Amino acid sequence: MDTVLVTGATGTVGSALIPALQARGSTVRAMTRGRPVDGVETVIADLRDPASIAAALKGVDAVFLNSPSAPDAAELQIQFANLAVDAGVNRLVLLSQYAARADSPVRFLRWHAEVEAHVEKIGLDYTVLRPNLYLQALLNFSATIAQGFFAAPIGDAAVSVIDTRDISAAAAAVLTGTGHSGRTYTLTGPRAVTHAEIAAALSAATGRDIAFHDAPADQFAAALTGLLPSWQIGGLVEDYAHYARGEAAEVHTSVADLTGRPARDLTDFAHDYSAAFAAL
Repeated sequence: MDTVLVTGATGTVGSALIPALQARGSTVRAMTRGRPVDGVETVIADLRDPASIAAALKGVDAVFLNSPSAPDAAELQIQFANLAVDAGVNRLVLLSQYAARADSPVRFLRWHAEVEAHVEKIGLDYTVLRPNLYLQALLNFSATIAQGFFAAPIGDAAVSVIDTRDISAAAAAVLTGTGHSGRTYTLTGPRAVTHAEIAAALSAATGRDIAFHDAPADQFAAALTGLLPSWQIGGLVEDYAHYARGEAAEVHTSVADLTGRPARDLTDFAHDYSAAFAAL
C-alpha cells in the first residue's frame, strides 16, 4: 500500500480526503501544525520549517499539497515541492484554483499559477486540481444566514460552485490511480448557480426565508475588516470581481470522470448542511 502525506489534514478538504484514501487502501500520514488526527499517523510540521517538512516526507510515496492561508503561500508551496523531490516522493497532487493563470488580476490565481509552473518543471509525477468556489465557503456566512441573509459583491453572476467533498473524492482518485501524470483537472459542480439561487436552496432546505443581498465591494471589505488580514480581504474582493465578471461559470465533468459519480448539486449541499444555517 502506498503511503500518502496529506497536508492541511484538519481542513475542509484534507479531513474528507483522509477517509477517502483509506477506503481505497492507502496508508495515510496526516500533516498538521499540532492537532492529532484520529485513526491515522499524525506528523507535526510547519511549512515554514523545512526540517519538519523533510521529516514528514520520509518514506512517503505520494503527497497532497494544499495551499496555506498566507501571503507567501506560493513561496511556501514551492519550497515544499522541492523538499518532496529531495525526499524521493513519487507523486504530488497540487490543489490549485479554477482559472489560475500568471497574468490574472486576482492575486490568488497568480500565486497558484506560479506554483503550478514550478511543479511542472522539477521532475515530479504531478497532477493539478483546480476547484471552483467552495460551497462550504458559505459556512463563513453562517452568522448572517442564521439571521436571514448573506451578502457579497457578485450581482447575478453564476458560478459553477463545488462541494469540497467532491474535491476530496477526486483527489483520492488521482492519488491512488494511474494515467493522471501531467494532467490538470478543473473541478466544478454540475451547474452554474447565482447567489440568489443559493439563497433559494438554503431557504428550501431550512424552511426559512434566506435572502441574498448584492453588496458593493467596499462594503464587503469593511464587513471583513478586523476578521481577516488586509491581504486576504483584498484577495477575496478580487476573487468576487472575477466571479462577478462571469469568469467562473463554465461546468466541467472532471468529478464524474475521476470518481465515477456525478458532482453533488447545490441542493445536496443545502440539505446536508441545513443545520449549520439554523436560526440563532
